[in-house]
Parts: sequence; structure tokens; C-alpha cells
Amino acid sequence: MKARPLDRQICFTLYATSMAITRAYKPLLDELGLTYPQYLVLCTLGEGGPMTVGAIAARLDLESSTVTPLIKRLEAAGLVERRRGTEDERKVEVTMTSPGHRLLERSGCLGELLLERSGMDENELSALNERVKALRAEIVKG
Repeated sequence: MKARPLDRQICFTLYATSMAITRAYKPLLDELGLTYPQYLVLCTLGEGGPMTVGAIAARLDLESSTVTPLIKRLEAAGLVERRRGTEDERKVEVTMTSPGHRLLERSGCLGELLLERSGMDENELSALNERVKALRAEIVKG
């Protein structure tokens, strides 16, 4: 069977779209002094408050060993704090600091940028996001 052209493969379309979004975000993230993965960690903490490194990694679908250096850099920048768990010292809890919260608030322009560049209204973009999330959920079920 002959391979489909790239522009007819959903995997490539999603990959290329993700790369385009990351490139569009880059100047704004550079202004904030963040990388995209660091931004995702802050967004995760912004969703639910203090979390363990393992919970952050699970939310981002990454390994803890990938997330730990991101958190260490955010901590060095004063945006998060790490503490050993009181019940289980093997667990490290991460909390966003006040400067971290302020920076996350300033990053709201990223969503506005995507909405503007997408050519869609908020409802259309939200519906597309829900469809892509459903696709991911089905694929993960395997």
C-alpha cells in the first residue's frame, strides 16, 4: 500500500499545527522569559494549585524526569517553590509563587493571539479543541 501524502495524514497536520502554534507563541514567551514547556507547567499549576511533580508530569503526559528540570528552572526564576511532602518525603510538592501567578496572568495574551490568528471565533476554536481531545482519548485507549 502506498503512503498517503503528508497533507492527507492527520498526524502530520496535528504536528505541523502544533509547531506553528509554538512558533507563534515564541516571541511572547521570550518576552515573559519562558519556554513553552515551562509555560505549560505554570498553566498546570494555575489550574489546581499545589501539585506533586508526578501529578504535573501526568497532566502534561510527560515523564517526571522531564518535568523536574523545568521545575528547577522555574524555581531558580522565583516562579515556583518546591517542598518535600510532609507525609511522604519522596514526593515533592510544587507551588506557584506570587511572581509566578502574575506571570501566568500576563501570558493570557497567548490565547488571544491564537484566537486572532486562527480565523475562528471562540466557539469554533473550542469545538475544534474538543474534537481533537476526543481523538486523543480514543487513540490513547488503544
